[in-house]
Amino acid sequence: MTVTTSVFAQKQLLTDEEQVGEMVTKEMDELFQSKDFLKQKDKKFKDVKGTIVTDIGVIQSGKVSTFFKVDSDIKNPMFTNFLSDYVLDHKFYFKLQKQQRYKVRYSITF
Repeated sequence: MTVTTSVFAQKQLLTDEEQVGEMVTKEMDELFQSKDFLKQKDKKFKDVKGTIVTDIGVIQSGKVSTFFKVDSDIKNPMFTNFLSDYVLDHKFYFKLQKQQRYKVRYSITF
């Protein structure tokens, strides 16, 4: 158990834009399939179905700095706000070099 803890204590430093894109996509996929997210979504927005395309900004610490809806066939602004708040609270399991920030295009279908 100690080994697992020490692995997560040290965040991976990503320097390549492609790597950052892959990790953001992977973590967002996991986030939107998590029990916590699905429970909250089903409680408030059970009938929401469709695709949303977003730009997610990531800063040095691995925090989400921006969440911007680029396109969506989901016409429920309350759901978009819920999604935005949920993503903005997320902190990635990696960090970036000093002064570095990336914007990643991410699509999800519900």
